[in-house]
Amino acid sequence: MNIELDHFFVCAAPGAPAADELVRFGLREGPPNRHPGQGTANRRFGFANAMIEFFWVCDAEEAQSEGSRQTLLWERWSGREGKASPFGICLRPAVAENSVVPFQAWEYRPAYLPDPLALHIGDASIEEPMWVYLSFMRRANREQQFVEHPIGIREITGLTLTTIAPLSSSASQRVVQSGILSTRTGPEHLLEVHFDGVQRGKTFDFRPELPIVFRL
Repeated sequence: MNIELDHFFVCAAPGAPAADELVRFGLREGPPNRHPGQGTANRRFGFANAMIEFFWVCDAEEAQSEGSRQTLLWERWSGREGKASPFGICLRPAVAENSVVPFQAWEYRPAYLPDPLALHIGDASIEEPMWVYLSFMRRANREQQFVEHPIGIREITGLTLTTIAPLSSSASQRVVQSGILSTRTGPEHLLEVHFDGVQRGKTFDFRPELPIVFRL
């Protein structure tokens, strides 16, 4: 299937103070962003092929408004320490010519995106990650923005997702079939991020501050 990872997000406390752990680890932080009309904001860490985003609700009224309600971002964010998956997996075409949405999804046109751009959000419960397809994104966008990290890692080359219940949506099955991530069930939501083919053989566990493990 001609899709690849563009970025993933992790729901975090306001201001994402836990993201400071990644700065101390040796990542260079990119510029933050706010999503007008959606009531959310983020902190970001870019790589040569993808991005990590820490995401929080900064305006509860906007996040629960008619325009944003169907995204379930409020429910996902407010339930991030419970059964809701705190993750979103955001995908893009692997080849520019591919414009077909790869899974059953609905079209979301947030106020912060210029026309005619849209996000396609997969039909899934909040116990699964949010599955998002960005037909307008390209790897070149990430490459152009990339600045080397002090720790020396460049690319996200794999993801292992742990969920508290088996994935059941058609969107999740398509993503797993594509080879973008592998999955398993466990007692807590967790995302293991592989960098540069795990050539160093090192592991860094950011729990309990973040539900993330890095493998280098």
